[in-house]
Amino acid sequence: MDMDRHGALTKLGFGALTFNSALAIYRSRGDPATVAFVAGAYAAIVLLFYFLLRFERRRDDRGRTKVVVWVLTTLLTAMFAARVAPLMPPLVAFVVWVMAAGTSVAGFWAFFLNL
Repeated sequence: MDMDRHGALTKLGFGALTFNSALAIYRSRGDPATVAFVAGAYAAIVLLFYFLLRFERRRDDRGRTKVVVWVLTTLLTAMFAARVAPLMPPLVAFVVWVMAAGTSVAGFWAFFLNL
């Protein structure tokens, strides 16, 4: 895929993310917790893609960038698990949290321990 097309798809994706997030905030304007969740998730996703791009393009300071990427992915995983788990029966909610923890631990292993 050539670079111009890749850039256009990235911009299209961010446009769709921004539109969807704005629409979700508009529809949830009476629920401050939901607005905060959507805004926080949007900010974390934008930061995550910024740092992933930085990780791809820069060879220096990759250690710190890895930490930021892992923290942001762990934050997003926990945020979504916290929204989904209360909607589930207790056993399924437990499985949601176990899977979220497992994903975070596996990400840590892949980034920092897997030489």
